[in-house]
Amino acid sequence: MTAYAVVIPTLVRDTLADCLTALAAATGPKPEEIVLVDDRPEPEPDPDALEHPLSVLGELRERTLVIHSGGRGPAAARNSGARAVTAPWVAFLDDDVKVGPHWCDQLSQDLAEASPETGGVQGVIAVPLPGERRPTDWERGTAGLAQARWITADMAFRAEALKQVGGFDERFRRAFREDADLALRVLDAGWRIRQGRRTTQHPVRPADRWVSLRAQRGNADDALMRRLHGPGWWHRAMAPRGRLRNHLAVTATGLAACALALTGHRRAAAAAALSWAAGTGEFAWARIAPGPRTRHEVNTMLATSVLIPPAATWHWFSGMWRHRDAAPWLEVAP
Repeated sequence: MTAYAVVIPTLVRDTLADCLTALAAATGPKPEEIVLVDDRPEPEPDPDALEHPLSVLGELRERTLVIHSGGRGPAAARNSGARAVTAPWVAFLDDDVKVGPHWCDQLSQDLAEASPETGGVQGVIAVPLPGERRPTDWERGTAGLAQARWITADMAFRAEALKQVGGFDERFRRAFREDADLALRVLDAGWRIRQGRRTTQHPVRPADRWVSLRAQRGNADDALMRRLHGPGWWHRAMAPRGRLRNHLAVTATGLAACALALTGHRRAAAAAALSWAAGTGEFAWARIAPGPRTRHEVNTMLATSVLIPPAATWHWFSGMWRHRDAAPWLEVAP
C-alpha cells in the first residue's frame, strides 16, 4: 500500500463536519495523517468550533493534527499542511466536498498505479444539480468544476514534486488559479499529472445574489497567471477564456459615453451609450436564457450584468499593476 496523508484547509464552515464524516466512512486503507489547516483570520479563533467536526472522525481522530495558518488564503494553508506531513503522497481536499464511499480504496489504487514520473493524480469531481428545474447562474458556474483540470478540491501530489517546485504560490490569496499555477509548474519540472478513478462530490454552496460580482476578483489572479506563465497559459491549462475581452469593451464604451456626454458630444455619446446597452443586454441574456428565469434570478442577472464588466476591468488592471514585477516562474525557479 502506498502511504498518503490528507490535507484540508478550512475556514471551519458548516460543511467541514460532512467532509470529515465522508472521509471517515470511506472504505479502504486510511490516511496515515490528516492535517486540518485552520485558516480563519481571527487572532484567536474559537477552538470550540472544531469540536464537532473532529468528533466525527472516530478512530482517525488520533491521526489528525490541527494547525493554524493565519488567514493567508488556501494556497498558504495547503503549504502549511504539506510541510506538516511525512507521507510520500499528499491528497488535498476542500472542506466543502464529500468523498465517495470507496474513496480510500480508489485513492490507494490511483497511487499504486502511478508511475515514477507521475507527480499528481486528480480525482473525479461530481457536482449535483437540481433535477426539477434549470440550474441558476451560480449553480452552472459551480458545475464547471467537474470539467476543471487539476482542481485541488480532490488532488493528490507526490511530496517530492511539491518540494521540487516550491509548493503553492502564496500570492494567490483566493481559491482560484492556485491549482492551475501549481500544476503547470509541476509539468514544467518534468512530472506527469494523470486522471484517477476516485470520485468526490462537490455540492453547490449557498450564495447570495452578489456572489458573481465578488468572483470578478479572480481577474487579478488571471493577471498573475499571465505574468508567470505567459499569454498562452489559457491554452496550456485548458481553462475557459471567459468574457474579459467583452467586459473591457463594454466598460470602455460606457466610459466613452459618459466622457462624450460631459464634453457636449451628444450624438457620439448616444452612439456609445447604445453600444454599451447592447453589450450589457447580450451579457445579461446569455446568463438568463439557460437558467430558471424566476423573478429573483432575472433581477439578479440584470443587476450583476451591469456591474460585472467594470468590476472585471478594475480587478484585471489592478492585478496587472500589483503583479507588474512578477517574473516568469522559470526565471526564478530554484
